[in-house]
Amino acid sequence: MAGPGGTRTVVFDLDGTLADTAADLVAAANACFRAMGAGEPLDPAADAVTAGRGGRALLRLGFGRSGRAWDEADIERWYPPFLAEYEAAIDRETQLHAGAAEALAGLRGLGFAMAVCTNKPERLATLLLARLGVGGLFGAVVGADTLPVRKPDPRPYRAAVERAGGTVGRSFLVGDTETDRATALAAGVPAVLVTFGPQGAGVGRLLPDALLHRFADLPDLAGRLLPPV
Repeated sequence: MAGPGGTRTVVFDLDGTLADTAADLVAAANACFRAMGAGEPLDPAADAVTAGRGGRALLRLGFGRSGRAWDEADIERWYPPFLAEYEAAIDRETQLHAGAAEALAGLRGLGFAMAVCTNKPERLATLLLARLGVGGLFGAVVGADTLPVRKPDPRPYRAAVERAGGTVGRSFLVGDTETDRATALAAGVPAVLVTFGPQGAGVGRLLPDALLHRFADLPDLAGRLLPPV
């Protein structure tokens, strides 16, 4: 871990943390199942937790409900069409969580650097952040395909911090899943988990360093976790 100096940096997960993306992810997967004549097996509300695990997880869930024989080769075959469907309507329903834009502006005003570390493909993450009007606030976006490894491996997190101009020892991760908690542990940094993601207050079972119930509280929380030197 780096020493006490350096720019304070907050690294965010994207899906479920900064924005509610479940409806658009589920819609893209359902479009694939319609194309193969399997109807719409997925529900944007009931399957939001699975949506947070990405397109392949949604395809596996839908295939499992379809009554069709399938294997991982089918998942890989349908993953590119899923990505194409998703990109075509990436922000049809997706919105930032309440107060997110204001919290990001507040962090910037306090001198924090910010980055995104997501298991969404980097190009799609960058596109979505731009569509949501906050892309310019982040010094780096590291996605599932930026490096040869992805979260919970700590290397994407470290890359996000360093590319944003920070040092790992003066950073923390804001996320909403087990993967985010494991990433923070692997990187040796504090984990803040939001309770307004798909898992709700249930993320408390992961024993993060802090829970975030509303984005309005994030600037103050960041100042407590990473006080000015």
